[in-house]
Amino acid sequence: METILIAVLVALVSVGIGSGFGFQLQSLLSARSKRAVDEASAQQLRRANARSKEILLEAKEQALKVRSDTEAKLNEQQLDIQLQQSRLEAREETLQNRSESIENAESDLSTQVINLEKEKTKIDDLKLEAAEKLEAISGLSLGDAKQQLIDQAEEDIEFELARRYRDAELEAQDEADQKAREILAASMQRLAAEVVSEATVTSIALPNDEMKGRIIGREGRNIRAIEAATGVDLIIDDVPQTITISCFDPIRREVARNALNKLIQDGRIHPARIEETVEKSRSELNEIVRSAGQQATFDANVKGLHPELIKLLGRLKYRYSYGENVLQHSIEVGLVAGILASQIGADPQIAKTAGFLHDIGKAVTHEVDGPHAEIGADIAKRYGQKDRVVTGIREHHDRNMTTVESFLVAAADAISAARPGARQDTIENYIKRLEALEDVARGFEGVEKVYAIQAGREVRVLVNPDNINDVTASTLARDIVARIEEELAYPGQIKVVVIRESRSIEVAQ
Repeated sequence: METILIAVLVALVSVGIGSGFGFQLQSLLSARSKRAVDEASAQQLRRANARSKEILLEAKEQALKVRSDTEAKLNEQQLDIQLQQSRLEAREETLQNRSESIENAESDLSTQVINLEKEKTKIDDLKLEAAEKLEAISGLSLGDAKQQLIDQAEEDIEFELARRYRDAELEAQDEADQKAREILAASMQRLAAEVVSEATVTSIALPNDEMKGRIIGREGRNIRAIEAATGVDLIIDDVPQTITISCFDPIRREVARNALNKLIQDGRIHPARIEETVEKSRSELNEIVRSAGQQATFDANVKGLHPELIKLLGRLKYRYSYGENVLQHSIEVGLVAGILASQIGADPQIAKTAGFLHDIGKAVTHEVDGPHAEIGADIAKRYGQKDRVVTGIREHHDRNMTTVESFLVAAADAISAARPGARQDTIENYIKRLEALEDVARGFEGVEKVYAIQAGREVRVLVNPDNINDVTASTLARDIVARIEEELAYPGQIKVVVIRESRSIEVAQ
């Protein structure tokens, strides 16, 4: 409708324009003839009327087209609305059906729950009745029966675990024993080191008892001067022609020994001469210590050590452990650790250095509190050793090791200590150690006899075959090993062998 109004307005405007134009033209052509003016006006009017009709027709056509498009769009929208309404109705119907199904299912579930509760009550009653009958028949309460089942299950599980452990252990041993023997045999055969038989000297032989009095001096001034200069204690007892040197520091003891020997040979014994001789002996010993450390680095083929580390290594020349010289032991451990590292593909130089320095802490244990492994690791770190070397030194006595070098150093340490003749012990300590080993093994149930053999390196345990079967025998061996590691202190390794033997004897008459 708006389009039709616009077309009418346009026609009226055109007529007005035409009328105005005719009026103006009439005014301008007033000089002309009226006829010409009338004809021109009539012609212009006709044209305006014709144009107005055209505009009206176009406006009507446009209005019809707009109306047709509008009706088409309305029809399309009505169809969409009807379609959506149909869908909503269908969805509503579906939801209603589902709601009804859910309500029915809830009703069924409620019924089933009620039935299940009833059945559960019946089952509980039956269980209670059955338990009462079983208790009456077996003579056991429910708790006792459960405990018996638990005990039986624990026994079965323990037996199965022991059996599997034994099978896995045998399988691993079959694969690893041969290779381990080859590596250890090659390492030990390639180490050509002398057996250590030295012992720490703490006594000085005197040519006569008069020399003992001269060493004491007037009112004991000479002996006090010697003790003050060297830091040792001189023990002069009733033993003829002998003076005993007592000191926890082997270096001080060695300085005192050398100084006393020089004084005895010289014969001039007085405080001034004592101080001069002690100072000379100390300088000589420092040079001996440095040379010993340098020679040890050559023997072990370890390079790049700090001079202070070399001096500390030289001090181990005068340190002994179970009669074994610690410096010689350190050289052996370094060589064996390097050989083992080469055999398994590890870094030989790292392992060799860690093994060579593993007991460096023993050079200062009389001056610093703490385990020698921790002290040695701190010293090695202070003088620029690599972290893996420091870790190998620190962990070589630990149960939980974190690096390959730690295992290699521990293995090399055990090999050197267990080598025949490497260590000495007194008969009394030896017997006590064997007795302690046997007592530990005897403390287990089922053990009949225990024998410590091979200088305490092996313990053979004979068990009662009626109480110990083949599977639990392996468990018993592990338990004995754990208790030995927990309660005893020993060098090297101890092998525990559990023997179970059954004999059937009959007599023919």
